[in-house]
Amino acid sequence: MTEATDTMIWSSLPVPAILIDPDERIGDINPAGEGFLNNSAKWLTGQPVWDRLAVDAPLEESLARARANGTPLFVNDVDVGTGSRPPLVCNLQIAPVQGRPGWMILLISPRELAGRMTQSHSVKSAAKSAIGMAEMLAHEIKNPLAGIAGAAQLLSMNLAAEDLELTDLIVAETRRIVKLLEQVEQFGNLSAPDRRPVNIHDVLDRARRSAALGFGAHMKIVEDYDPSLPLALGDPDKLLQVVLNLLKNASEAADASAGGTITLHTFYEHSFRLRRSDGSGQSLPLQVEIIDDGPGLPEEIRGDIFDPFVSGKENGTGLGLALVSKIISDHDGWISVNSVPGRTVFRISLPRAAGTNEEAD
Repeated sequence: MTEATDTMIWSSLPVPAILIDPDERIGDINPAGEGFLNNSAKWLTGQPVWDRLAVDAPLEESLARARANGTPLFVNDVDVGTGSRPPLVCNLQIAPVQGRPGWMILLISPRELAGRMTQSHSVKSAAKSAIGMAEMLAHEIKNPLAGIAGAAQLLSMNLAAEDLELTDLIVAETRRIVKLLEQVEQFGNLSAPDRRPVNIHDVLDRARRSAALGFGAHMKIVEDYDPSLPLALGDPDKLLQVVLNLLKNASEAADASAGGTITLHTFYEHSFRLRRSDGSGQSLPLQVEIIDDGPGLPEEIRGDIFDPFVSGKENGTGLGLALVSKIISDHDGWISVNSVPGRTVFRISLPRAAGTNEEAD
């Protein structure tokens, strides 16, 4: 088989596939795997695989034995998490790579998605292709759009009142397209967060004030904080972006005239850990919940709400929550959602900053 054929087969696999090098790092990942981990192959390559995947099973000894003996390993009905979504029950298949000593290939088959895996793969591949194309063309497209908007504004200065509606439409639609392109550019930004000790309540307060003066003016925002919460380890600007996005979604879901209530809730959960295959885990004790009393997420998209181009809004781009998920994943954190009519809870779990009198595990 030619190298081109190998590449085509690798890209066409309908399940997430990861090449693991002898040092337990990601050597390559296929498009379905990028979708499963909600990150690009460029960003994931070289990272410790068990820092990106949390498998609720002791795999270390079994994997070492399979690598040494050159035999495959099968693990069924195990919880697999990624840090960007709740764990899924999966079947794992791990096998040695012929001609590459020490290398293993990991295939992940989510059981609850098996019936729609082919469709899901094609949708994710199309989404990734669209994002990649938009990233390449965004700058080139935004420049002429700015010219079109400027020309429409100049034309409006000499038009009769009854014709201004057309130029206003041109300006509004070009701005909408520019905003979408900026979201796509932002989604493709692979820069790592500038993590440092941060008071999460300061971030929440900045977001609350911004929302109350703008898109959330019709909402009642309630603060329910744990005043003893220690400092989080994170990028304050990126975390602010996450909270603002979640507040905006909650505000837009509520009835514009009747409004609604958003509760910002923080608490410390000492036992919350992101488990790895070797039994160790990342402690994520700082919990932030954004709770609203809106209609809830549509049932058909609840399980895919963090995927690109999945939206419950009529004119939504489906990039906002995908970006939120990516930012939290880059923080080695966890985000989940629980939604029923009348109560939707987005929960963010973050690591605490070092040197803040952390209790012994």
